[in-house]
Amino acid sequence: MIHSAIVPVAGLGTRLLPATKSQPKEMLPVARKPIVQYVVEELAAAGIERILFVTGRGKSSIENHFDHDPELNRSLTQADKKALLDEIEFEKLQVHYFYTRQRLQLGLGDAVRCGENFAGPEPFLVALGDSIIGLNGHSTISRRLGEVYEQDGASCVIAVEEVPRELTSLYGVVAPASKGNVFQIADLVEKPAPEQAPSNLAIAGRYVFSPSIFEKLRKVKPDHRGEIQLTDAIRLLAASGERIIGVKLARGERRYDIGNFPSYFETFLEFALADPDYGARLRQHLKRLVR
Repeated sequence: MIHSAIVPVAGLGTRLLPATKSQPKEMLPVARKPIVQYVVEELAAAGIERILFVTGRGKSSIENHFDHDPELNRSLTQADKKALLDEIEFEKLQVHYFYTRQRLQLGLGDAVRCGENFAGPEPFLVALGDSIIGLNGHSTISRRLGEVYEQDGASCVIAVEEVPRELTSLYGVVAPASKGNVFQIADLVEKPAPEQAPSNLAIAGRYVFSPSIFEKLRKVKPDHRGEIQLTDAIRLLAASGERIIGVKLARGERRYDIGNFPSYFETFLEFALADPDYGARLRQHLKRLVR
């Protein structure tokens, strides 16, 4: 079983300004929870025991959110507000949290490289802190990636999802070397034009790596923006003969990538409509609005 995960949360979130001027993108609420809480709960359900957040300037609210708040607990207990106490049960997740800072914005590959000492000689999972998998975060993809890693002997296992081919330029896209829901990957291409994309299978923000990825990250040259791309390091793994495996998201496990306002609004609305207490009321309100 994979016990450790790295969660990069250092991005500036400029496409969501002004909402992200004074708070991290990952802490924006989606229905009842901040984005990153869905990610952490997915990891905890997969058996992850240690999480390293790779943060940046202005991200302290993430640390505060997952810290125990005795004053809040005491206040809610004294007021006999059990329903609200239940809402902060996530504080009791059996996870140890660690934090390190990516001092310069040098890309996802550099963010993962910041976790080398944390990961040590063991395999580890990477989960992007701004991507929720599955409606309301209900997904087993992290657990399945770990199981495939252990069974297959691969150096890297990547979650992928099918996307419309005209949107491949927004994603890292894999070139399959076999068929099926679990398949070998021959190569990866970062944001290819639709006519150049090797498939319509996009990387879905979840990975499992062996420690060998760090050697490749040290060899990757910065791109034209000066960033270290994780995709380039995975390509080096493949080129050196290491096995790279893709695992397709199951039906209902779509990736909610909250990188801009349209995707944020759509995700919030979909999650809110699925709320067991307030979804029906919201649906009726929306019907009145669109008449």
